[in-house]
Amino acid sequence: MSSRPWIYYTETESIVGPLTIAKTEKGICFIQYGSIKNSCYQMKARLKKLQSCSELTQKDEVFDEEVKQLTEYFQGTRQEFELKLDLMGTSFQKMVWQELMKIPYGQTETYKNIAKAIGAPKAVRAIGGANNQNPVPIIVPCHRVIGSNGAMVGYGSGIDIKETLLKHEGALEPTY
Repeated sequence: MSSRPWIYYTETESIVGPLTIAKTEKGICFIQYGSIKNSCYQMKARLKKLQSCSELTQKDEVFDEEVKQLTEYFQGTRQEFELKLDLMGTSFQKMVWQELMKIPYGQTETYKNIAKAIGAPKAVRAIGGANNQNPVPIIVPCHRVIGSNGAMVGYGSGIDIKETLLKHEGALEPTY
């Protein structure tokens, strides 16, 4: 029997394709765009980088509330999440992610304004780096951060996913 901490994971569908969700006993620690097959490698690499000895185990039945709230978000009936998080990152990254969670549904903010809000006005690039390392996109809404000129910049999973999420929230006009 192992005494290593566990991380459970499951997969759910969304408007941007499959999502792999993972959580510890404290809360959600990862959301990866893509199927379990593709996402487990990324989660293992991130855990190794964080020097974590956690074990990954698929356990679909412990994700009822997380899947319910994400489904409601994608159906347009939920604008705020009420889920526990277990954010793994540096203190600076966590500070940025906490600031991102203040951006209201359907609105955007600039990297520059996020940098000012955390008291580091010259850290615009570092804000982009923290966004790129956000382990729980959608719930920590890094997709709501745009360039100062309004450009869709800097989304690690692709600008198309960022635009889809912003259109879904009404922050961008849909193109037909």
